[in-house]
Amino acid sequence: MDPEPEFYKTLLDNLSDGVYFVDKDRLITYWNKGAERITGFKADKVAGFFCGDNILNHVDANGVILCGEHCPLKACMEDGIPREADVFLHHANGHRLPVTVRANPIKDADGNIIGAVETFSNSLEIMAVRNELNELRHSYLTDTLTGIGNREFLEGRLRALIAEYQNREKTIAGILFIDIDQFKNINDTFGHDVGDTVLQMVSDTLHRNMRKSDVIGRWGGEEFMAILYDIASMNALVMVAEKMRMLVEHSSLDFEGTQISTTISIGGTLMQPDDTVDSLFHRVDQLMYHSKQFGRNRVTLG
Repeated sequence: MDPEPEFYKTLLDNLSDGVYFVDKDRLITYWNKGAERITGFKADKVAGFFCGDNILNHVDANGVILCGEHCPLKACMEDGIPREADVFLHHANGHRLPVTVRANPIKDADGNIIGAVETFSNSLEIMAVRNELNELRHSYLTDTLTGIGNREFLEGRLRALIAEYQNREKTIAGILFIDIDQFKNINDTFGHDVGDTVLQMVSDTLHRNMRKSDVIGRWGGEEFMAILYDIASMNALVMVAEKMRMLVEHSSLDFEGTQISTTISIGGTLMQPDDTVDSLFHRVDQLMYHSKQFGRNRVTLG
C-alpha cells in the first residue's frame, strides 16, 4: 500500500486550521481534525454531504448567505482564482463563529479544475494570539516603573531615525538626554519608594508635555532620553529643552508634609549625517555632564 495518502492525512489532521476538500459538485470528500475542533462537526457527520447541506452555512457581516451563488469554493472553481473572506460559520452547537476562510481550486495533471480546498481559522483565536504578542512586545519595550519606553525602545527608535535620515525620508531631528539632579540624595533622605515616586513625577511631567509626534523613554536609572522629530534648528531644540527643565523645576510632591522637588540637567544635539546610535548617545551624554559640571538645572546644546 502506498504510504503517502496516510502520511498527508496525518499531516493535515495535525494542523490547527480547519481543512476540507470538495469535488466539482461541492461534495465534501475530506474533513480534518482541525475542522472538527473549530466547527463541532465530526468528519463522519460531514463527509459525503454537500458543503451547502445546512452544515457551515457561511454568512458575511451583512447577513448575506454565502453557500449559494456567493460561495467562495464555487467561485474559485469557476475561474481558478483563490478567494479569502472573513465570514461567520454555523457551529454544531448552533452559535455563529467568526472565521477567516481561504478557498483554492484543485487541478488535475492536465490543469483541469476537479474540486477545491477550503481552510479556515478561528478569528478569535488569531486575535487572541496577536493580542498576546502585542502585550509581550509592549512589556519588552516598556519601562515597568514609569510606563514609558525603555532603553530597548529608544535604541530601536534611534536606529529607525538614522535609517530614515540616510534615506532622506525625514528632516533633521533633535535628541535630548536628561538626568535628574542629585537623585541619590533623594533616595538616601526619603527612601527608594519616594525615589521611585519622584522618577514617576519627572517621567509624567516630561511625557505629558511633549508633542504627540515625539517620544520620551527611560534610558536607565534616573536618565531619560527624548527624540524630537522635525526639529531643524538649535533655537527650536533649546526652546523644548528649556520648557522641560522649567516644568520639572516647578513640579513637586508631598511626602508626610514635606514638599519634595527636583531639577534636571539636559544635553541636547541635532542629528548629523554620519551619526550612529553610539555617536548620538556619546555626544548628548557629554553635553548633559557639562550641564552638571556648570551648576545643574541647565541645558547645554552642541
